[in-house]
Amino acid sequence: MEPTSEYGLARSYLSHSADTVQRAAQECCAAIVEAASVIADSIGRGGSVLVCGNGGSAADSQHFAAELVSCLDKHRQRRALSAIALTTDTSILTAIGNDFGFDRVFARQVEALGREGDVLICITTSGNSENLLAATDAARDSGLACVAITGGDGGKIRPAADVAIVVPGDGPGHVQEAQLAIEHLIATLVERRLAGPKEEIGRKIEAD
Repeated sequence: MEPTSEYGLARSYLSHSADTVQRAAQECCAAIVEAASVIADSIGRGGSVLVCGNGGSAADSQHFAAELVSCLDKHRQRRALSAIALTTDTSILTAIGNDFGFDRVFARQVEALGREGDVLICITTSGNSENLLAATDAARDSGLACVAITGGDGGKIRPAADVAIVVPGDGPGHVQEAQLAIEHLIATLVERRLAGPKEEIGRKIEAD
């Protein structure tokens, strides 16, 4: 491939990625704010956030949980928020996969760890993964709210979720890139709801 072709491909790829994020900014903000409200309300009442996804979305699940448990901005001091990615324990994943099938790897964990008032977050580019749909069923049975961060037309998970954030995109890579921005935004909004604007947090900690 000629260098000029690679340059053109790079510009095209990044332009498409930026366009997907821009379309998400136009179409997803109401759902993003609603999702942040559901999550913050749950954590504020002592609830926890359970996050799951497959492949790249599994990595995003771990990333999102880390932002809540640790912090998004180390200069924004606040208490740790209760969150866990259901994608990290290989012993649990392989045991459930072996004993109950791959479709149950998240649902079984929701049954074990989820409590009424918690929130399940499913991250998916298509919205059609059977193990995520099973997880939403388990969440409903256990009294958890379900937030779906999905793409395309939303897939089967869209009507199954209490809040569905649907990234308008036709390529999994670009959808995932927009989803990461959305996940960072949700973490920011949750922090703001629970700890206040950044400039107020230092005074709150001193007061505590």
